[in-house]
Amino acid sequence: MKIGIVGAGFVGSTAAYALALEGIGQEIILVDINEALARAQAEDILHATPYTNAIRIGAGGFESLSDASVIILACGVNQQEGESRLHLLERNAAIFREVVGRLVVVAPRAVLVVASNPVDVITQITLGVAEYPAHRVIGSGTILDTARFRSLVGQHMRVSPRSVHAYVLGEHGDSEVLIWSSAHLGGVPLLDFAKQIGRPITDEIRHTIDDGVRHAAGRIIAGKGATYYGIASGLARIVRAIRDDEGAVLTVSGRCSSAHPDVAGVCLSVPRIIGAGGIAQEIWPALSAREHEELVGSAEIIKNAAAQVGC
Repeated sequence: MKIGIVGAGFVGSTAAYALALEGIGQEIILVDINEALARAQAEDILHATPYTNAIRIGAGGFESLSDASVIILACGVNQQEGESRLHLLERNAAIFREVVGRLVVVAPRAVLVVASNPVDVITQITLGVAEYPAHRVIGSGTILDTARFRSLVGQHMRVSPRSVHAYVLGEHGDSEVLIWSSAHLGGVPLLDFAKQIGRPITDEIRHTIDDGVRHAAGRIIAGKGATYYGIASGLARIVRAIRDDEGAVLTVSGRCSSAHPDVAGVCLSVPRIIGAGGIAQEIWPALSAREHEELVGSAEIIKNAAAQVGC
């Protein structure tokens, strides 16, 4: 598999490094408006391959992506301290319209994975410009928020986060919805599990975990200027599911089907089955009445933001 990455900044280059470390793909090509940056990142990552996996890594222009199976879109400008993801919209919408317009010409069969923020609206813009089938445009969505949720629940329970099955749905941003009602560990509902091991989920614990998930990006950006390790691993996970036609269930952003009229047509995150062609199917976990209401509210925020840029 050949993988293209448009945008060689923090997220794009770290995603390339994560892919190389995990041995995902045979070739990775970095593309950036700053060609020197793309070449430097590719060369630096290449020097790690003798200790990881034998993957070809290089840099090039858009034409070098013509035979790429998957293209990660990590271009655009970064979120600034104190800036919500939705405030990035005007700055990144124009960039994506140009980039996606060029990719449609050179790589009409690739699966596009959108990483740039605000990712749900940018995914919707990408779908509109590319006019690809909806299953071939995937936003990274809440894959990182879900990982944060699971890691914090696992930390509280003192179990591996891999044993935690819990989702964050909706917007990748301030209105995201942590789904507590259907969370479970090892087949046991979360609250029952917590009671059995003597580590109950009190209102205080729930608030702490919610804050830890919802405001993680702001704290990280305040401390070091950008988030990139977590999302890079999430992007590598998505690409691995595509490469292996895995049928993995991941919380990624995509256009919601008409089966759920309250959010139909909006790009937001729900669990989706990911395989070789991209999104195979969307899955809806059981939601409490409050969670459903919050998810509809999150969809409205995304819909209104998308309308501001005509999509």
